[in-house]
Amino acid sequence: MENGRKLLERYARVVGSQVIAQLRELGARLEGAKVLHVNSTAYGGGVAEILHCMIPLMQAVGVQASWEVIQGPPEFFEVTKAFHHALQGHRVDLTEEDLKLYLDVNQKEAQRLEDKLKEADFVIIHDPQPAYLIKYISPRRGHWVWRCHIDLSRPFYPVWRFLEKAVVKYEASIFSMPEFSQPLPHPQFIVPPSIDPFSDKNRELTAEEVFKVYHEFGLDPSKPLVLQVSRFDPFKDPIGVIKAAEMAQRYIPFQLVLAGGGAADDPEGERVYQEVVRVAKGKKDIVVLKLPPTAHLTINALQRAADIVLQKSLREGFGLTVTEAMWKGKPVIGGATGGIKLQVVDHHTGFLVHTPEGAALRIRYLLFYEDKRREIGYKAREFVRQNFLITRHVRDYLSLMLSVCMGAPDRLELETVESCVWPSSTRAAPLL
Repeated sequence: MENGRKLLERYARVVGSQVIAQLRELGARLEGAKVLHVNSTAYGGGVAEILHCMIPLMQAVGVQASWEVIQGPPEFFEVTKAFHHALQGHRVDLTEEDLKLYLDVNQKEAQRLEDKLKEADFVIIHDPQPAYLIKYISPRRGHWVWRCHIDLSRPFYPVWRFLEKAVVKYEASIFSMPEFSQPLPHPQFIVPPSIDPFSDKNRELTAEEVFKVYHEFGLDPSKPLVLQVSRFDPFKDPIGVIKAAEMAQRYIPFQLVLAGGGAADDPEGERVYQEVVRVAKGKKDIVVLKLPPTAHLTINALQRAADIVLQKSLREGFGLTVTEAMWKGKPVIGGATGGIKLQVVDHHTGFLVHTPEGAALRIRYLLFYEDKRREIGYKAREFVRQNFLITRHVRDYLSLMLSVCMGAPDRLELETVESCVWPSSTRAAPLL
């Protein structure tokens, strides 16, 4: 508990003591609850990054939080990548064999994790990959919640209808934006993602640590730096970013860096990376960096070195790289889609664009007007402090769990909420 107290004190220095007091109060009402998160990768994606910092913070306020990662053969992740594309609106062709493989892996993983899934008071299943675990766990003692990090606003319906058969079994679901939700027979909660200000990817760096990336990657410190950090994924539109840079470089000199890597559950990344390398080959001042999943400090330094950060996604559930850049005081030029629109307030915390031409225009504008870059960067950092740090995210999850425990009321008045009591607790019977 001593380490938990120090952790909370550390966050209080960034978000204020009142925010931490709210977390303590919510945690006290869930003290002893076993919360199990399940996703499909331990590294290389936004969900994993969030869980790495969320679990200790939940534990610090008295919740017994843990995390499991499902396993499967490469073919399984090929299928779930197709799921991902379909849920974001692309037509995909999945065979009966594909769906059988998906179900077989979920059944096998449900058997492997059965004891932990049955012991948990709350099970939070992240995204489509493990969604069908619920079918194979019966009876279920705890509250099961499905957390969707994907833009589900216009899914390819044959795939959604298949997934929906599992999702309707959950007691509640969570989406990042109201637009992402679908008609479901249970309560739905809106919880945007977040970043941890103390992670290696976001903590403060010295000037020397930032400057090292220029030498390491052969960059020119005398030229402005425009950066996009993302997985090599067609929805991140890296080819469109290169086109935008080429158009803007006709009028103002700068260097573009496309930095990214892959995730354990994303087999498509290598193919997209090779295509980006092919397009960028021979182009002056365009650098493509393939980074390992553990290169958090390198990404941090690149974002701090950048004058402008791009996230020109075509579809985006949220885009943690946008939040990361804004936290570092950088103006972001983002695709006008999905969760990016939650973060980039056009003309205030950055610019929203629809085309490479629009991105090129905004690059030129921001590189020309340094005062505007600084003003937008300051607003961006404060916007993140108020809305997109991990403390807010944990508060939302704790509130959600209390709400589900009490039958999902529309409003919680903490002074009237009794503490929920769990089998591991020494207190009296549970509230519900």
